[in-house]
Amino acid sequence: MYEDIVELDKVIHERMRLAMMTLLYHHKEVSFNYLKKALKTSEGNLATHLKVLEKSGYIKVKKRFVKRRPQTSYELTELGKEAYRRYLSVLKRLLYEN
Repeated sequence: MYEDIVELDKVIHERMRLAMMTLLYHHKEVSFNYLKKALKTSEGNLATHLKVLEKSGYIKVKKRFVKRRPQTSYELTELGKEAYRRYLSVLKRLLYEN
């Protein structure tokens, strides 16, 4: 059972990134400002964690203009969705299997 702990994804297994992954898993696409407000964090902190997720291939960044203003949004990649589901599966094993 305890060997499952080493299976926890180190990228996701951080409070802020886990919260981001959860939001992104339940919403197709989320803006930077939405994440900032929902997670009650600073722009710098959010940007740092988003870069880690992007570098891992877990999120895709979309940049576009909305009413002539730049907007950045994020969505999970297929790899990110699989990693999140795998992470939850390991947690369930840790919590419910004796």
